[in-house]
Amino acid sequence: MSAHNTEITGNPVTISRRNYETVGSYQVTLRSRGRNFSEEIRYYYKSGYIRMEFIQPFRGAVVTYDPTRKEVRLKPLRMLNRVISLSPDSHVVRSSAGHRIDESDIGSLLRAVARLQANGRTCVAGERFLSGREIIFVRVKGNGDAAVCGVHSYDLWLDKGSYLPLKVVSYDLKDGLIEEVIMDDLKTDVDLADCLFHL
Repeated sequence: MSAHNTEITGNPVTISRRNYETVGSYQVTLRSRGRNFSEEIRYYYKSGYIRMEFIQPFRGAVVTYDPTRKEVRLKPLRMLNRVISLSPDSHVVRSSAGHRIDESDIGSLLRAVARLQANGRTCVAGERFLSGREIIFVRVKGNGDAAVCGVHSYDLWLDKGSYLPLKVVSYDLKDGLIEEVIMDDLKTDVDLADCLFHL
Protein backbone atom coordinates (compact mmCIF):
# COMPACT_ATOMS: atom_id res chain seq x y z
CA MET A 1 0.00 0.00 0.00
CA SER A 2 1.54 3.26 -1.09
CA ALA A 3 -0.38 5.67 1.09
CA HIS A 4 1.05 6.66 4.46
CA ASN A 5 -0.80 5.82 7.66
CA THR A 6 -2.93 8.70 8.86
CA GLU A 7 -4.47 9.68 12.15
CA ILE A 8 -8.16 8.78 12.24
CA THR A 9 -10.08 9.43 15.45
CA GLY A 10 -11.87 6.24 16.43
CA ASN A 11 -12.39 2.89 14.75
CA PRO A 12 -13.50 3.58 11.15
CA VAL A 13 -15.58 0.37 10.98
CA THR A 14 -17.38 1.26 14.21
CA ILE A 15 -18.02 4.78 12.89
CA SER A 16 -19.33 3.33 9.62
CA ARG A 17 -21.72 1.01 11.47
CA ARG A 18 -22.95 3.81 13.70
CA ASN A 19 -23.55 6.11 10.75
CA TYR A 20 -25.35 3.36 8.82
CA GLU A 21 -27.78 2.89 11.71
CA THR A 22 -29.13 6.39 11.01
CA VAL A 23 -29.82 5.59 7.34
CA GLY A 24 -33.48 4.84 6.68
CA SER A 25 -33.15 4.21 2.97
CA TYR A 26 -30.61 4.19 0.16
CA GLN A 27 -30.16 3.39 -3.49
CA VAL A 28 -27.00 2.32 -5.26
CA THR A 29 -25.71 0.58 -8.38
CA LEU A 30 -23.71 -2.48 -7.38
CA ARG A 31 -20.99 -3.71 -9.70
CA SER A 32 -19.44 -6.91 -8.44
CA ARG A 33 -16.97 -9.37 -9.88
CA GLY A 34 -15.19 -12.50 -8.74
CA ARG A 35 -13.12 -15.29 -10.21
CA ASN A 36 -15.89 -16.54 -12.50
CA PHE A 37 -18.68 -14.00 -12.36
CA SER A 38 -19.66 -10.41 -12.99
CA GLU A 39 -22.89 -8.73 -11.84
CA GLU A 40 -24.49 -5.31 -12.12
CA ILE A 41 -27.57 -4.57 -10.04
CA ARG A 42 -29.64 -1.51 -9.21
CA TYR A 43 -30.27 -1.86 -5.47
CA TYR A 44 -32.88 -0.17 -3.27
CA TYR A 45 -33.20 -0.44 0.52
CA LYS A 46 -35.82 0.94 2.92
CA SER A 47 -36.06 -0.13 6.56
CA GLY A 48 -35.20 -3.75 5.79
CA TYR A 49 -37.19 -3.94 2.53
CA ILE A 50 -35.03 -4.64 -0.52
CA ARG A 51 -35.46 -4.40 -4.27
CA MET A 52 -32.85 -5.58 -6.77
CA GLU A 53 -33.13 -4.83 -10.48
CA PHE A 54 -30.69 -6.89 -12.54
CA ILE A 55 -28.77 -5.15 -15.31
CA GLN A 56 -26.48 -8.12 -15.96
CA PRO A 57 -26.73 -11.05 -16.00
CA PHE A 58 -30.47 -11.86 -16.18
CA ARG A 59 -31.29 -8.38 -17.51
CA GLY A 60 -34.82 -7.34 -16.58
CA ALA A 61 -35.18 -9.70 -13.61
CA VAL A 62 -36.43 -8.11 -10.36
CA VAL A 63 -36.20 -9.49 -6.82
CA THR A 64 -37.80 -8.01 -3.70
CA TYR A 65 -37.56 -8.94 -0.04
CA ASP A 66 -40.22 -8.32 2.63
CA PRO A 67 -38.67 -8.52 6.14
CA THR A 68 -42.07 -8.75 7.88
CA ARG A 69 -43.00 -11.89 5.94
CA LYS A 70 -39.42 -13.04 5.40
CA GLU A 71 -40.45 -13.59 1.80
CA VAL A 72 -38.59 -13.15 -1.48
CA ARG A 73 -40.51 -12.36 -4.66
CA LEU A 74 -38.88 -12.99 -8.02
CA LYS A 75 -40.02 -11.67 -11.39
CA PRO A 76 -37.69 -13.43 -13.86
CA LEU A 77 -38.44 -11.24 -16.87
CA ARG A 78 -39.79 -7.72 -17.19
CA MET A 79 -42.25 -8.62 -19.95
CA LEU A 80 -43.80 -11.51 -18.01
CA ASN A 81 -46.35 -11.04 -15.24
CA ARG A 82 -45.29 -14.24 -13.51
CA VAL A 83 -43.98 -13.73 -9.98
CA ILE A 84 -42.44 -16.50 -7.86
CA SER A 85 -42.39 -16.56 -4.04
CA LEU A 86 -39.26 -18.01 -2.43
CA SER A 87 -37.55 -18.37 0.93
CA PRO A 88 -34.58 -16.03 1.53
CA ASP A 89 -32.28 -19.06 1.85
CA SER A 90 -33.22 -20.39 -1.60
CA HIS A 91 -30.17 -20.95 -3.82
CA VAL A 92 -32.19 -19.49 -6.71
CA VAL A 93 -31.87 -15.95 -5.32
CA ARG A 94 -28.37 -16.15 -3.88
CA SER A 95 -25.77 -13.93 -5.49
CA SER A 96 -22.89 -15.39 -7.48
CA ALA A 97 -20.73 -14.91 -4.36
CA GLY A 98 -23.29 -16.78 -2.23
CA HIS A 99 -24.95 -13.84 -0.44
CA ARG A 100 -28.57 -14.15 0.71
CA ILE A 101 -30.86 -11.28 -0.23
CA ASP A 102 -31.79 -10.70 3.44
CA GLU A 103 -28.07 -10.30 4.22
CA SER A 104 -27.19 -8.17 1.19
CA ASP A 105 -27.43 -4.65 2.61
CA ILE A 106 -24.55 -2.45 3.79
CA GLY A 107 -25.36 -3.20 7.43
CA SER A 108 -24.87 -6.95 6.92
CA LEU A 109 -21.52 -6.29 5.25
CA LEU A 110 -20.34 -4.08 8.10
CA ARG A 111 -21.40 -6.65 10.71
CA ALA A 112 -19.30 -9.28 8.93
CA VAL A 113 -16.33 -6.90 8.83
CA ALA A 114 -16.74 -6.16 12.55
CA ARG A 115 -16.82 -9.90 13.34
CA LEU A 116 -13.53 -10.41 11.51
CA GLN A 117 -12.09 -7.29 13.13
CA ALA A 118 -12.85 -8.75 16.57
CA ASN A 119 -10.43 -11.59 15.78
CA GLY A 120 -8.01 -9.70 13.59
CA ARG A 121 -6.18 -6.46 13.01
CA THR A 122 -7.10 -3.20 11.30
CA CYS A 123 -4.85 -0.95 9.25
CA VAL A 124 -5.93 2.52 8.21
CA ALA A 125 -3.73 3.11 5.19
CA GLY A 126 -4.55 6.73 4.51
CA GLU A 127 -6.77 9.05 2.54
CA ARG A 128 -7.24 8.51 -1.17
CA PHE A 129 -9.71 9.30 -3.96
CA LEU A 130 -12.26 7.03 -5.63
CA SER A 131 -14.26 8.38 -8.57
CA GLY A 132 -13.50 11.92 -7.43
CA ARG A 133 -14.63 11.34 -3.83
CA GLU A 134 -12.30 11.52 -0.84
CA ILE A 135 -12.10 8.17 0.91
CA ILE A 136 -10.40 6.48 3.83
CA PHE A 137 -8.76 3.17 2.93
CA VAL A 138 -9.08 0.46 5.61
CA ARG A 139 -7.80 -3.12 5.64
CA VAL A 140 -9.19 -5.67 8.10
CA LYS A 141 -7.37 -9.01 8.25
CA GLY A 142 -8.07 -12.00 10.47
CA ASN A 143 -5.45 -13.32 12.87
CA GLY A 144 -3.98 -16.68 11.84
CA ASP A 145 -6.64 -18.63 9.95
CA ALA A 146 -9.53 -16.53 11.26
CA ALA A 147 -12.24 -15.97 8.66
CA VAL A 148 -15.90 -14.96 8.47
CA CYS A 149 -17.94 -16.86 5.86
CA GLY A 150 -14.67 -17.74 4.13
CA VAL A 151 -13.38 -14.16 4.12
CA HIS A 152 -9.93 -13.74 5.69
CA SER A 153 -9.46 -10.05 4.82
CA TYR A 154 -11.41 -7.04 3.62
CA ASP A 155 -10.23 -3.89 1.89
CA LEU A 156 -12.70 -1.04 2.33
CA TRP A 157 -12.87 2.34 0.66
CA LEU A 158 -15.00 4.45 3.05
CA ASP A 159 -16.43 7.81 2.04
CA LYS A 160 -14.55 10.41 4.10
CA GLY A 161 -17.74 12.29 4.98
CA SER A 162 -20.19 9.50 5.80
CA TYR A 163 -17.74 6.62 6.39
CA LEU A 164 -20.07 4.42 4.32
CA PRO A 165 -18.36 1.97 1.95
CA LEU A 166 -17.99 2.89 -1.72
CA LYS A 167 -15.90 -0.16 -2.61
CA VAL A 168 -15.17 -3.44 -0.83
CA VAL A 169 -12.83 -6.27 -1.80
CA SER A 170 -12.78 -9.58 0.05
CA TYR A 171 -10.03 -12.21 0.02
CA ASP A 172 -9.69 -15.82 1.16
CA LEU A 173 -6.99 -17.40 3.36
CA LYS A 174 -4.58 -17.55 0.41
CA ASP A 175 -5.21 -13.88 -0.44
CA GLY A 176 -7.20 -14.96 -3.49
CA LEU A 177 -9.95 -12.63 -4.64
CA ILE A 178 -13.43 -13.66 -3.49
CA GLU A 179 -15.36 -10.58 -4.59
CA GLU A 180 -14.91 -6.95 -5.52
CA VAL A 181 -17.96 -4.71 -5.13
CA ILE A 182 -18.12 -1.11 -6.33
CA MET A 183 -21.06 0.96 -5.04
CA ASP A 184 -21.75 3.64 -7.64
CA ASP A 185 -24.03 6.64 -7.11
CA LEU A 186 -24.75 5.79 -3.47
CA LYS A 187 -27.54 8.06 -2.21
CA THR A 188 -28.87 7.81 1.32
CA ASP A 189 -32.20 8.81 2.87
CA VAL A 190 -33.90 8.97 -0.51
CA ASP A 191 -37.69 9.07 -0.85
CA LEU A 192 -38.61 5.56 -1.99
CA ALA A 193 -42.28 4.67 -2.39
CA ASP A 194 -43.46 1.59 -0.47
CA CYS A 195 -44.92 0.11 -3.67
CA LEU A 196 -41.41 -0.15 -5.11
CA PHE A 197 -40.78 -3.10 -2.81
CA HIS A 198 -43.83 -5.13 -3.78
CA LEU A 199 -44.25 -7.31 -6.86
